[in-house]
Amino acid sequence: MNLAGLDMNLVVALRALLTERNVTRAGERIGLSQPAMSAALGRLRRHFGDDLLARKGSGYELTALGKVLLDRTQVACEMLDLVFGSQPRFDPAREHREFTLLASDYAVVVIGDRLARELSAQAPQVRITFRQVPATIIDDPAAQLSTVDGLFMPHGIISGLPAVELFRDRWVCAVAEDNPEVGESITLEQLAALPWATYQRVYDAPVNRQLSLLGIEPRVQVSVDSFQLLAALVAGTRRVAMIQALLAARLGLGPGSGIRLLDCPFDAVPVQEAFWWHPVHTHDAGHLWLRERLAAIGTRIVGQSPTMMIRTPP
Repeated sequence: MNLAGLDMNLVVALRALLTERNVTRAGERIGLSQPAMSAALGRLRRHFGDDLLARKGSGYELTALGKVLLDRTQVACEMLDLVFGSQPRFDPAREHREFTLLASDYAVVVIGDRLARELSAQAPQVRITFRQVPATIIDDPAAQLSTVDGLFMPHGIISGLPAVELFRDRWVCAVAEDNPEVGESITLEQLAALPWATYQRVYDAPVNRQLSLLGIEPRVQVSVDSFQLLAALVAGTRRVAMIQALLAARLGLGPGSGIRLLDCPFDAVPVQEAFWWHPVHTHDAGHLWLRERLAAIGTRIVGQSPTMMIRTPP
């Protein structure tokens, strides 16, 4: 379709009509008169060859196509906001802006709080909002990232999008300090026999796959949507959990905490944490600044060179 022949204002009108399901209210929402909104609806009906809004009693309901267009129009409007809200320059000390980032509680604790402190010092009028990573992220990551500013996620789950490398972490086994069944080390046989506390979202997959290759199917007794809660679900029990070493250090786990941390009895694939974004953000000045800050924080976490390591899809 030739976009040059389309009136982009109709996208805004379409969102208002599909959301309000009423011509008058839709017009009030975007500042158009009732006749102007009716004319826009007529043009949209001709374009799609569909009524979009069908009379039902004293009101209207969406047609089948209208229901499909409702979510797509919302995404389209958000993308247009991103495109036309792009800036050639970004002054962190003066800018008013909000970045919405998808992250697990692990990422928020290990790097998110450092980012928040840095923003307080360098960009006091910039806000960040952390949202839980939706389970649907693996189905269509590009669509999910089109509506936010970025995603903290280790490699091995999504691909094909630009990312900046942050830091590497390793998995350790966590057991109760007073667990009499586990000594100074833990064995594969014990991992197979002990009950487990696990993180229930997609981050579990790489470790679980490795255990499966070793012939071990964890006997999950409890699962939770928070890495930070795993320690509490292990303390004082026979359970075992796998937790990231950097998170364990930030939570103060170890001697005196009720938790013992042990090396895994197999070569667990390390966590290579990265920050992913939709290509529409790549050249935006604010995003460039944000990614530079994240890269610098990531290298400080692991004591690496401050050189940014950018991965872009082929």
